[in-house]
Amino acid sequence: MEKTNDKEQKQSYMDKFQALKHYFGYDNFREGQEILIDSILSGRDALGIMPTGSGKSLCFQIPALMMEGITLVISPLISLMKDQVTTLNQAGIHAAYLNSSLTASQYYKALAYAREGRYPIIYVAPERLVTDEFLDFALNTNISMVAVDEAHCVSQWGQDFRPSYLKIVDFIDKLPKRPVISAFTATATKEVREDVIDILMLREPAVVSTGYDRPNLYLGVQSPKDKYATLKNYVECHPEQCGIIYCLTRKLVEEVCDRLNQEGFSATRYHAGLSDEERRKNQDDFIYDRSQIMVATNAFGMGIDKSNVRFVIHYNMPKNLESYYQEVGRCSRDGEPGECILLYSGQDVMTNQMFIDNNQDNQELDSLNHQMVMERDRERLKKMTFYSFTNECLRDYILRYFGEYGENYCGNCSNCLSQFETVDVTDIAKGLIGCVESCRQRYGVNVIIDTVHGANTAKIRNYRMDQNAYYGVLAKVPTYKLRQVMNYLMLNEFLTITNDEYAIVKLSGKSKEVLADGEAIAMKMAKEQEHPVKAKEEKKSKRSKISAASGSALSESDEELFETLRALRMEIAKEEKVPPYIVFSDKTLVHMCMVKPKTKEEMLSVSGVGEFKYEKYGERFLTCVKELSGDF
Repeated sequence: MEKTNDKEQKQSYMDKFQALKHYFGYDNFREGQEILIDSILSGRDALGIMPTGSGKSLCFQIPALMMEGITLVISPLISLMKDQVTTLNQAGIHAAYLNSSLTASQYYKALAYAREGRYPIIYVAPERLVTDEFLDFALNTNISMVAVDEAHCVSQWGQDFRPSYLKIVDFIDKLPKRPVISAFTATATKEVREDVIDILMLREPAVVSTGYDRPNLYLGVQSPKDKYATLKNYVECHPEQCGIIYCLTRKLVEEVCDRLNQEGFSATRYHAGLSDEERRKNQDDFIYDRSQIMVATNAFGMGIDKSNVRFVIHYNMPKNLESYYQEVGRCSRDGEPGECILLYSGQDVMTNQMFIDNNQDNQELDSLNHQMVMERDRERLKKMTFYSFTNECLRDYILRYFGEYGENYCGNCSNCLSQFETVDVTDIAKGLIGCVESCRQRYGVNVIIDTVHGANTAKIRNYRMDQNAYYGVLAKVPTYKLRQVMNYLMLNEFLTITNDEYAIVKLSGKSKEVLADGEAIAMKMAKEQEHPVKAKEEKKSKRSKISAASGSALSESDEELFETLRALRMEIAKEEKVPPYIVFSDKTLVHMCMVKPKTKEEMLSVSGVGEFKYEKYGERFLTCVKELSGDF
């Protein structure tokens, strides 16, 4: 906690562009940033809905540097606060965080420095807002803005509702002067967006949504018979790349991580069952590039701003699209190409259903609201399941879920890159819908499929479905094809499924269109289900890994320069005890290789190199570039 006064810190002579360049090294704002910054600086509340990696933090950090007083950033996780404060400190901005990771003496020391105006930005956990010590500080301090990060946490209809976020409004009401309120999130449906505005009592806010699309990310879904073999093949084909593998359970995290390590891969693990010390160590190993692969439950990732994660693999299907979108958003935050692949199986649905049924969160809600939340969670699980087996564009499916509409073709997902043929499935559909009707809508998907396929199982016999009129009528149709058609019928609402514990298949208003009216049904079926990029083609050269965001690749000599700059970055990171990406991102190093700066002015033209970082590191990188370019 370095000591500087408010005057040294604010540098009020700077305008927003000077602050952007001086501290962060960028010449221009990204989409939506300037509108939000201008609104905040004019004293207007703001709500920013921007995808992960789009620069949400700058929207409140730059105004915080230009406004009188202190900006409080409400943040839900310790890791998120630490990462952002470290990044700010490395950029020459003194910031602090106040949370349970501090000892009592550290906490009071930070508060004392804050009272002296030494931090323009303070990150605080929502639970701290109502403590006597913090209230005493806040009531006697000029708080110019309260920025609510991960704002979807305020809504019980959001995917990550945190009751502690409801304390924010009570805290603001206690302040002698209402500050500007800004709120930011990467995931918010229309209902959640309205909830955030209402609960935080935003006053005529400037609302900016820059869209949910991350075109640099390849999206894929596979349903392999052997998930681990598929995972191992992928990791082997992407050597030296950093990635995250998400598993649904702690047991799977342990199993997958152990197998990867036994086979010589650099992997570590993260889940809530580990001690705080081990979680911290493993997270640091991944962030500091000591371990290439993180195998984790969804407990890992929020606030981790590691820009060079090149793949995110979901070993299991997550519980909802909000979580999935947030987790894949951790891939290639620097805008470089990345791959996000979901390995789906029917067991994933059952595991998530069990988690929903046994959810112990939100116990303070009354029984009616608690039941409504569970129904909402089941509906979200259904939409996530549909994503896993749709044959339409995966990117378009996600965008439509969040209320955006575009073309049903992105050219960068497994469905758009697969070859499909249109198949008439009317007879299969009639058999499945007829079976649902004849059993009086009493059973789930597996029982219906086993019945029409003529399975001789104990469950079928116990339910007497072997005596059903539709028993065995589709015996010649492979089970996987029956399941594809069943999924299609549910996706297109020819059948529905209940949101209760047992997930019963029901008829819908469209069912009779098939049974009574004889409506023909045709669906797209993939000619081949494997990943469109063959394994041998996935063994990419270093050049492809470090291609510029524009799509142009580096030359072989530039590759050598990139590796040398990366080694220098690692050396500096060890000296500074910070993650390498906080020194400079891969994208900045790639741009450096393309520009080959020889002077300070040329180095400052590199994206991500600001005045402060140049003073700290610029000469060392200039020397490195000159040596390899033969300019000495």
